[in-house]
Amino acid sequence: MDHIGPYRLLKLIRAGAKTHVWEAMDPADNKRIAIKALQPDHCQDKHEIATLRHEYTVGHTLGHKYVNSVREYNVHRDIPYVVMDYFAAPNLKQAIRESPKLCREHFPEILKQCALSLGHVHEKGWIHRDIKPDNYLMDADANVRLIDFAIAIKVKKKPSGIGKMFASKSAIMGTRSYMSPEQIRGDHLDPSADIYSLGCVLFELLAARPPYTGSSADELLKKHLRAPIPVLTSIDTQVTDSFSKLITKMLAKKPEHRPQNIKQVVKAANKIRIFSIA
Repeated sequence: MDHIGPYRLLKLIRAGAKTHVWEAMDPADNKRIAIKALQPDHCQDKHEIATLRHEYTVGHTLGHKYVNSVREYNVHRDIPYVVMDYFAAPNLKQAIRESPKLCREHFPEILKQCALSLGHVHEKGWIHRDIKPDNYLMDADANVRLIDFAIAIKVKKKPSGIGKMFASKSAIMGTRSYMSPEQIRGDHLDPSADIYSLGCVLFELLAARPPYTGSSADELLKKHLRAPIPVLTSIDTQVTDSFSKLITKMLAKKPEHRPQNIKQVVKAANKIRIFSIA
């Protein structure tokens, strides 16, 4: 296969169990794009088709410089696919492993871009639900893009009428190392669930590991629910107490104890020295 729809395939970027992602060329302007298509075994799977279509439904509304746009959903010869902006960069998980110096040197800018992209998703009325290093791309100049809106859900008014935004109770989805306690329990979510996940990402950027690890899925989830919050300064002594406390607040077990929106996170981070002066 050398084309999907009108788009010429150039190079396979990533092949997963259910989808594959290609670098491709748009003949309309001869610019590169990225295409995510279902693997042949899943092209008739109604759930996977709906998930891919949903990624377009969310992603095409999120025009923002730190968010990777999803431009189109279509089907070519029974192959469902979405067209996305092409951003030639590894994800933060790879960067943590392969370029820790870059992550550290540019940490303030990375934090800002990760936070503002997520804040934009919230402002558009969505909860991402899968904030993790794998879903942020970062190039060699520390430019960041948020990706993957497949399991994002709409927020809605909490029935109490207090005006806070919540998502409906739904199936438990996400990635275990970064899921908030309420997401693990399948409770109603508000944007602070993503703030918890972002706290896990920022912790990992500096500590080179997530806040919690476990020998089994159950052990890992139980730690998110009940284990003491790890103190970042006990792992990275160059981080200031003030910034460590901000991460601890983002990782609070109860949503009401965390920053309630991204603006609070960014405002607090702007006032804090992240690293001690050597």
